[in-house]
Amino acid sequence: MEKILIVDDKRNVHYSFRRVLGQEYEILSAFSGDEALSKIDDPALRLILMDVRMPNRDGLDTLEEVKQRRPSIPVIMMTAFVSAETAIRSTTLDADDYLVKPFDVVALKQLIAQTLQKHASVEMPQQPPQAISETRLPDAVPMLGNSRAMQEVYKIIGKSAARDVTVLITGESGTGKELVARALHTYSQRSKGPFLAINCAAIPDALLESELFGFEKGAFSGAVESRPGKFELAHGGTLFLDEIGDMPPLLQSKLLRVLQEREISRLGGRQPRHIDIRIIAATNQSLDLLMQEGRFRQDLYYRLDVVRINLPPLRERGDDILLIANHLLQLHTNHGQAGKDKKDKTFGPQGFSPTACEKLLSYTWPGNVRELENIIAQAVLNTRGSLITEDDLPLHAVTKKNADEATSPSTEIALNTALEELFSQHAGNVLARSEQLVVSKALELSRYNQVQAARLLGVSRNVLRERMKRYKLL
Repeated sequence: MEKILIVDDKRNVHYSFRRVLGQEYEILSAFSGDEALSKIDDPALRLILMDVRMPNRDGLDTLEEVKQRRPSIPVIMMTAFVSAETAIRSTTLDADDYLVKPFDVVALKQLIAQTLQKHASVEMPQQPPQAISETRLPDAVPMLGNSRAMQEVYKIIGKSAARDVTVLITGESGTGKELVARALHTYSQRSKGPFLAINCAAIPDALLESELFGFEKGAFSGAVESRPGKFELAHGGTLFLDEIGDMPPLLQSKLLRVLQEREISRLGGRQPRHIDIRIIAATNQSLDLLMQEGRFRQDLYYRLDVVRINLPPLRERGDDILLIANHLLQLHTNHGQAGKDKKDKTFGPQGFSPTACEKLLSYTWPGNVRELENIIAQAVLNTRGSLITEDDLPLHAVTKKNADEATSPSTEIALNTALEELFSQHAGNVLARSEQLVVSKALELSRYNQVQAARLLGVSRNVLRERMKRYKLL
């Protein structure tokens, strides 16, 4: 039988795992990180399930040591208190996955089986992950969210942060693309270097080139002295290009050269300058559509889209809305209390009424987290009681329910036309053919990223894979 090591300081956890997995695997137990490290050299050990929070040596520190000594052993982290930092650090330190307690037994068994199958080959020596145990995401820019969609985002951040690859972040305005870019920098080997951000849509085309590339003295009227651009200033660190879809065509070709050659020339300069930077780009537009319209270079797109992180809109994140709202409430209440008597613990609202929570959850949030922050700031100023009520929330757009009912007439016409063609061409097999087309389109739009395709379809990854097998799309 294959051996699995359970690392948790609670005895009832070990008992539960023995009941669930004991007939299929030989279960070993360790009640601390140090005890776990004393058992990992067993050549028959095939998998480690380890809790994040343990006394003395926590799970993440233990994971780092495990990967230094035995890099190929698969490790699945467990936690009852999920956070962006835990999720990102786990995957950055090369954990295969992490689970949130309590577990679904069926899902747990599937994950263990898949992980063991993936690592079925003989362990080969490989470079252990470089230590980043002291790296922390800045408190000033917290990334919050326990939804499944955000868990997937954390995992992609963790897997790509330390690998120094170019990343393209997509998502609606206000979803937190710069937070993701900062997290990628913070958990990378460039974390001690500069992080610079520039919004390509906020700077006039005539100035954007000089902002990015810098200029030499006399390069143009008003250039009274030489000045480095963002590419040079970000040397050794990360440059975040926000709203890359708005970059003018001439600069797109110059950016392509930067990505290919890793060197730039200042305006008016003759000598190229080598730069060592990581580029992270973001957009709230469809670059596929921009390419079709001839407004974005295809070769640049493929250079940027090495790893893609698609941020879900706030309306699709369920209870994350309340989690973020409560954090923002505390933030703005504490800010409002600055300078007041610290003994007064009742200043400002302390929470949300049940009807206010319902209103927050039913709203469509077209402006996403940025809009939520503005709404909470206004509510804190307007509320006179201890709870923010439904009437204190200045929300005026349609709710999710109303939005679902308000289908565009043109969309209905196009859909009806497509359905009529399906019925005429595939009578007796319309449902299966429709499902095949929808799954195929989701895979195409996500460039066969199964996590993103499943998210587009609103199904689990397992359901997506079953459909892919059924329709021979694998």
